[in-house]
Amino acid sequence: MTVSEDFTGLTGRFRGELLAHCYRMLGSADEAEDLVQETYLRAWRSYDGFEGRASVRTWLYRIATNVCLTAIERRGRRPLPSGLGGPAEDAAAPLVAGPEVPWLQPFPTGQASGPEDPAAVAASRAGIRLAFVAALQYLSARQRALLILRDVMEWPAAEVAELLGTTTTAVNSGLRRARAQLAQALPAEDELAEPAEADQKALLDRFAAAFENADVSGLAELLREDVALEMPPLLTWFSGRADVTRFLAANPVFAAPGQLKLVPVRANGRPAFAAYHRQPDGAYRAHAVTVPTVTATGIARIVTFFDPRLFGSFGLPAEYGPAEIR
Repeated sequence: MTVSEDFTGLTGRFRGELLAHCYRMLGSADEAEDLVQETYLRAWRSYDGFEGRASVRTWLYRIATNVCLTAIERRGRRPLPSGLGGPAEDAAAPLVAGPEVPWLQPFPTGQASGPEDPAAVAASRAGIRLAFVAALQYLSARQRALLILRDVMEWPAAEVAELLGTTTTAVNSGLRRARAQLAQALPAEDELAEPAEADQKALLDRFAAAFENADVSGLAELLREDVALEMPPLLTWFSGRADVTRFLAANPVFAAPGQLKLVPVRANGRPAFAAYHRQPDGAYRAHAVTVPTVTATGIARIVTFFDPRLFGSFGLPAEYGPAEIR
């Protein structure tokens, strides 16, 4: 076996979970991909010096975390619109774009893989929930690392201290501060309690049908009273069922049925949709990725990412012919 084959055999199986880790830290699937490549490059260069005192997985996470810490110091945070200001008060007012903002991105869940243990899988999915990753953006780089490694990855405090070049006492006190800060930005877990799988599927089927049939009233029935609608790269966002439905009713895609087709995908460990917009020639072109937050009391948040470039990361084409999409 060559050194290259040995390295690939030992490290290759961790790529998916490292990708999820870098996404949690940066909030960008694109940057996570680049940083995982940088992680493997650094690991390859230092492979001869790897003495096996830590597991290969731990060794790779140490490299990846340090790569991410450096990247965050250079790039700053990736917000959603609600992290930059209050909701719009007039649903009919002109929309305000923020093309210069490095927006938070959705994460195609199919890219992530990790431990087979069901509890570990559940924790991993919770750790890439969009609301959680958005809340992480309020923390400093080191606070993010502390919280992810301790609460998501469940590393011992001593190992986190070694990675960050600090003490166990500093890790524990820093973690308390990070948790307190995160709690201010993250919705309560009971507010986000999901319905049973069958009920969730039925609600999401109605959600997709409402968009495809331009049925604003049908969509309104699915929304919580305090629902929020965010649409990066637009700075404008809306809060409350009345304002959200008023805005959607005036949107051209709700002018007539058949303007949109929604293709189910999975983003951030949850069901989501890739929306295609019908063109004058009948073809459907990539339009937006929509990530709804489904709770037992209705849809609490809709985040629609107007970035057709995201479709490739979900394994979807940029366009469907008139007869190619259902």
